[in-house]
Amino acid sequence: MNNLWKYVIIASAVVISAVVLATAYTHRYNVRSGTISVTGLGETEFSSDLIVIEGEITVERDNMQSAYEAIESQRTEVIEFLTERGVKSEFISFNMPSVDKLTRSEYIDGNYIGEYFAGYQIRQSFSIESKDIETVEAAARELPSLLINDINIEVDDPLYYYSELDALKHDLIAAAAADARARREDCRKLGSRAWRPV
Repeated sequence: MNNLWKYVIIASAVVISAVVLATAYTHRYNVRSGTISVTGLGETEFSSDLIVIEGEITVERDNMQSAYEAIESQRTEVIEFLTERGVKSEFISFNMPSVDKLTRSEYIDGNYIGEYFAGYQIRQSFSIESKDIETVEAAARELPSLLINDINIEVDDPLYYYSELDALKHDLIAAAAADARARREDCRKLGSRAWRPV
C-alpha cells in the first residue's frame, strides 16, 4: 500500500507542477517579434495583435518661453507626420514634459572657474499604441527623418503584445491540469495492478 501512496503523491506533484509551468510560461508575452511561443506541457504559437512605439523629443533654448513654444511646435509636427502616414491621432499620446536647467563649465587658461547658466532643456516622451501593426511600423520607421527638420527625436524599438493573454493562460492551465489528472489516473491504475492479489 505504501507504493500506492507514492504514486498518488507523485501524481499530485505533477498537477501542481503543470499549473506552475503553465502560469510561468504564459507570462512571457512581451516580445519584439510578431510571433510568440507559449510553452508549458505543449506549445502554442500566436501572432501579436498590439504594437507600442515609444519615443521622445527634446529642445534646448535660452529662455523658458521659447523652449515651451519649440516643444509645442515639434509635438504638432510629430502628430502631423504620423497622421499623414495613416496613424490615427487617438493612438498617439504625449506625457507631461520635463524641464531641466542647463549649465556650462567655464575655464580660463585651462583652469576651471565654475558653472554658468546656459538655458533650458525640455524633454517630452510619447507613445503610439495601436492594433494596426503594419501602419504603425511603417510610420515609426520614418520618424527619425524628422531630424532633418531640426527635431531632436529618439524612437525605441517596437514592442509587441497579445491582448488575449489572460484567456490563453486559462486555456493552457486547464490543459496542463487535464494532462496531470490523466497522468495521476495512469499512476493509480498502475499502482492497483501492482498490488492486485494473484
